[in-house]
Amino acid sequence: MTDLSRPTLPGGLPDKRQVAASFSRAAASYDSVAALQRAVGETLLEQLPGDLRPVDWLDLGSGTGYFSRQLNQRYAQATGLAVDIAEGMLRHARSAGGARYHVVGDAERLPLRDASVDLVFSSLAVQWCEQFGAVLDEAHRVLRPGGVLAFTSLCVGTLQELRDSWQAVDGLVHVNRFRRFEEYQRLCAGSALQVLDLTRLAQVLHYPDVRGLTHELKALGAHNLNPGRPTGLTGRARMQALLQAYEGFRQPHGLPATYQVVYGVLRKPLAGGK
Repeated sequence: MTDLSRPTLPGGLPDKRQVAASFSRAAASYDSVAALQRAVGETLLEQLPGDLRPVDWLDLGSGTGYFSRQLNQRYAQATGLAVDIAEGMLRHARSAGGARYHVVGDAERLPLRDASVDLVFSSLAVQWCEQFGAVLDEAHRVLRPGGVLAFTSLCVGTLQELRDSWQAVDGLVHVNRFRRFEEYQRLCAGSALQVLDLTRLAQVLHYPDVRGLTHELKALGAHNLNPGRPTGLTGRARMQALLQAYEGFRQPHGLPATYQVVYGVLRKPLAGGK
């Protein structure tokens, strides 16, 4: 039976096995092109409640472990666990330190006991989860009372310039789909967690040319993974048409690529609370 409270995205999200494989392949190149990812995660770190003193924290979708290392420095007395769906990313993270434990796992079915952590930190990972409501449910389950879920994600409007340019070329799906910000609002408000903050901020990067952007997406492992995406090589004529269409967005600093970033901080109520 379909759970109507947790709608899937139009056209569906990528198969998680493909997501895991893509990010595993990108483990060695990821950090060299992850300036936006670091900036977004560092902004999320600044939004963590000042009174938070975790005994155990979880870096969910930990990737190469950059924020595991940040959390380890911030909460030096706490025990850290890194969970990611991509085993290649975890192998890279283990060699760099940070979390004490590294576990392959899915945000929609966490391999943790109930009430076992005080902080779930997840930056730019849950956009790959088809059922974000399940992510919220799992965070509520594994958090201790008073614990915090802090996450960032991407929503509709991300890479809109690239999407519109491809639409002008062939109308096919070349850019990853993301859920609407209003859907994040609805699901967070309807969850068992208390919403402390939920905002959307646009981040715009600039590139000298389209190939700079597409190369970066591939190096991140975040290139097009949608069901129904075109297969095979892109023909020269279509690529030239894409370059021409994208030129219509050029600004003084270069070709823009907009990321619509969702920032959320939620808390599990204390016993007897909401």
